[in-house]
Amino acid sequence: MKEDQHRINEKIKYVDEVRLVGEGIEQGVYPISKARALAEEQGLDLVEISPKAKPPVCKIIDYKKFLYEQKKREKALKAKATKVVVKEIRFGPQTDEHDYEFKKKHAIKFLQDGAKLKAFVFFKGRSIIFKEQGQILLLKLAQELEEYGKVEQMPKLEGKRMIMFIAPKKTK
Repeated sequence: MKEDQHRINEKIKYVDEVRLVGEGIEQGVYPISKARALAEEQGLDLVEISPKAKPPVCKIIDYKKFLYEQKKREKALKAKATKVVVKEIRFGPQTDEHDYEFKKKHAIKFLQDGAKLKAFVFFKGRSIIFKEQGQILLLKLAQELEEYGKVEQMPKLEGKRMIMFIAPKKTK
């Protein structure tokens, strides 16, 4: 955490007066010395909340408690953020039916678990001549996974790979 995130008490310099806001005090513009005295009287800190305002806005609070609660809020927000997991499934241009079904079963499981799916056909050597077969395979997969997810990116050839992305459908 940054040490100089807020200026407090004696670190508030180069100002003659500040605007005090908060609970337990009469809000208004005070000379800096009076504001510091009020904070000291209550055993709290004078914290500069908005330094760019004219005059700067300050609040009388317990600074350590303020930092603790701010950290707690950030942690809670971070916990709520969803992490996107991308699972990959690799096919060859001439993948046989059994392997295809086996990989499709895994794809369904990934989508049901809420992960994005990156399905790709990898072309080795001269197998690049089977581009159409690869595209047909991916489109067939997309069609069969329609009830579990929606296609985010249609099959696209990138170098020796034809890639397609499928995002899971939102579950109620």
